[in-house]
Amino acid sequence: MAIWELDFYSRPVLDENQKKLWEVLICEAPSKVDQNPETLYKFTKVCPNTTVNSLWLQGAIAEAIQEAGVTPKKIRFFRRQMNNMISKACEDLGISPVSSRRTYTLCQWLDDRKVNFYPQQEGYDIVAANSPSVQYPPLNPTPLPEAVRGDKSDKWSFVSLQADAFREMNEWDIAFKELFPILNMGVSADTIIPGLIIYSGRALPLAGWMSGLDLGYLKLEMGTRPIVRLETAASDSWILVNITSPGTLQEAKNFEEQKSGANKIHFLAIQSSPDSESFAGFWLLKENEPG
Repeated sequence: MAIWELDFYSRPVLDENQKKLWEVLICEAPSKVDQNPETLYKFTKVCPNTTVNSLWLQGAIAEAIQEAGVTPKKIRFFRRQMNNMISKACEDLGISPVSSRRTYTLCQWLDDRKVNFYPQQEGYDIVAANSPSVQYPPLNPTPLPEAVRGDKSDKWSFVSLQADAFREMNEWDIAFKELFPILNMGVSADTIIPGLIIYSGRALPLAGWMSGLDLGYLKLEMGTRPIVRLETAASDSWILVNITSPGTLQEAKNFEEQKSGANKIHFLAIQSSPDSESFAGFWLLKENEPG
């Protein structure tokens, strides 16, 4: 079933009363690595600033459902300050709301509108456009639950693939996955995409647990005990890997450098062993902290 991404917020455009216009943006989240972004459903509607409430938003979502002919199983959104309003509108329609950092398509669309759409509108306010967004401090990461925590036999490794190699992903044997059209996210076919693979005897339970987390991205955190964090949902953070040697620390730093060169795109994979020809889990990720 479809997953949608939604933003409902004021825009840097003033109406005739010098009040900011509000707008809802809804887009379909891609599910395939070779999906044409032009085929993804998109919906926009301006909201009068006098009717910014969950009832109006509920009506807009219902309108989009009728227009698309599809009811999404869940709607992701990134603005935590809009949590109550968006959640109520979704729940009243029987749709699961998900506060998430995995709104990659929506954020790419927003970035494009900030450059190519809003500045062309009558009433565009450059001061509002350049106002800093709300920032939230990162939370301390939590150890993985004991039920999925690896034992001494588990291994992990930093790896990399050329972006073009992901064209064949539809033929890979993967139990749990979430993908997006990587070559339409600001990288070329020969861009090196870094990743991390976990080899575990508990590969399937671990992948199943992770599939319910709404994965965001991986991030190296330096400190007295360097770690690789797994960022999930709107603000959850997990200790995925403990860095215990200078060699692996350098590999982690190389991972971050490659990620920067790949428009922050990377991946997380889980296999039962390095010899396995299947994946228990595979997720394309993108470090993304929308405002």
